[in-house]
Amino acid sequence: MSGGGGLVFQYRYQFHHVRTSVAISSSSSDNHSCRLYYLFSHSNLTRRYPTLATTVTHAFSLSGSGAQYSEAGELMDTGRKQQKKRIAGIDQDELLDPKLLADPDSCFCEFQGVEIHHKLYDAKALSSDNSSFSHGHDAQHQTQSQSLKLGLPMILLHGFGASVFSWNKVMKHLAHLTGSKVLAFDRPAFGLTSRLNTFGTQISDAKRLNPYSMAFSVLATLYFIDFLAAEKAILVGHSAGSLVAVDAYFEAPERIAALILIAPAILAPRAIPKPKVVETKEDRSDSNNLGKLRFKLFENLFKFIKYVTEAIMRMMKRMTDMLNSLYKKALSSILRSAFAVMLVRMIIDKFGIAAVRTAWYDPKQVTEHTLDGYTKPLRTKDWDRALVEFTAAMLINGESERKPPLSKRLHEISCPVLIVTGDTDRIVPAWNAERLSRVIPQSKLEIIKNCGHLPHEEKVEEFVRIVEKFLQRAFGGSEEHSLQAVA
Repeated sequence: MSGGGGLVFQYRYQFHHVRTSVAISSSSSDNHSCRLYYLFSHSNLTRRYPTLATTVTHAFSLSGSGAQYSEAGELMDTGRKQQKKRIAGIDQDELLDPKLLADPDSCFCEFQGVEIHHKLYDAKALSSDNSSFSHGHDAQHQTQSQSLKLGLPMILLHGFGASVFSWNKVMKHLAHLTGSKVLAFDRPAFGLTSRLNTFGTQISDAKRLNPYSMAFSVLATLYFIDFLAAEKAILVGHSAGSLVAVDAYFEAPERIAALILIAPAILAPRAIPKPKVVETKEDRSDSNNLGKLRFKLFENLFKFIKYVTEAIMRMMKRMTDMLNSLYKKALSSILRSAFAVMLVRMIIDKFGIAAVRTAWYDPKQVTEHTLDGYTKPLRTKDWDRALVEFTAAMLINGESERKPPLSKRLHEISCPVLIVTGDTDRIVPAWNAERLSRVIPQSKLEIIKNCGHLPHEEKVEEFVRIVEKFLQRAFGGSEEHSLQAVA
């Protein structure tokens, strides 16, 4: 009996797992009675679909002429906390610090307040440990390829939703091939790099660069070139990582020796930009005074129209900038809301595993080891909020207003470029890579047959051979030439 004269009833529902069945028991606080309901049975429960075991307490009061559900909000919160939820097969009850999930060969370094997870393979260390290549086809390919001894390190940049894990099959091969160091790192929001919780803070208030922005990834890439004590490096970008590689080139072209773009998620322009033709004004004959007068009149009229048009355009730009600022603020608020976090979790849970399988030419070749590698970051704290922040940074600050669009600068790339794509890429079609190869000067296009979005995982040996041929053509195998490339 409640103090206000109303009756309070409390019911407790308990989900039980009874062998292959799921049952619900209900108990009432007034008579301690218990009833057992069998809802359904499941004879094939796997580790990706755990038994549901949760307790929900529902309290409500009846007073006066209507019913009041005074604890509805608390009920929902309690249900969320007590329910054991799994995202893409990963238990979300006990999320861990990324360092607790590190591999034996994992390394961490701090850059602008972010603990960046990376792996490093050195050709010198590998040559002293031949056992690292003494397994299966790896050993066979290793004996066939000779080290080019370029003296140029490689930095590997993964795509969206991937991590250092996606480079595991090729890192040692590439280190041996270049005769130098190969480093791969997890960009913020992915892999085991630390997640900074920036919810509730404005970018303008933060003194440091937004760790989820493209600019941060570019600076981190250049940082790792210094980290490797190199003047130049070869950047290898996969999918969205190709954007980072190309942006890093435009940020510091003197530091980039070559670009290798794998299934590049860079929208290629439809036509090659044509150079602007500067028209020169030639005076008419001095004898034709009437023609000169008309020309002068039209010239002044053109200047007046141009002045008025520019004034209108400046006014429109100020209005557009104001509306754009309001739009970005509204979009930022939506993207950084709890609803956005819930939406990201739903998308990853629904399509995460399917996306990995779709990326491969033959989805049946995707092993449990591969799925575990791609879903491992879902065990880290704040992975969902970090993905929301990354998405917000890409949508709001994706393109710098002070620089022309990337598609209009591709023809300015002057270093050697290799573009590799699969003929059956369902994520980024092969025709986009073909367009890129026509736009970027000195680029070489290689299409791997019966391959999807992940050539470096699906066709390891063929991918390494293509890279080897490209590097031989671009730099040669002599050490003297490599020293000139580094200098």
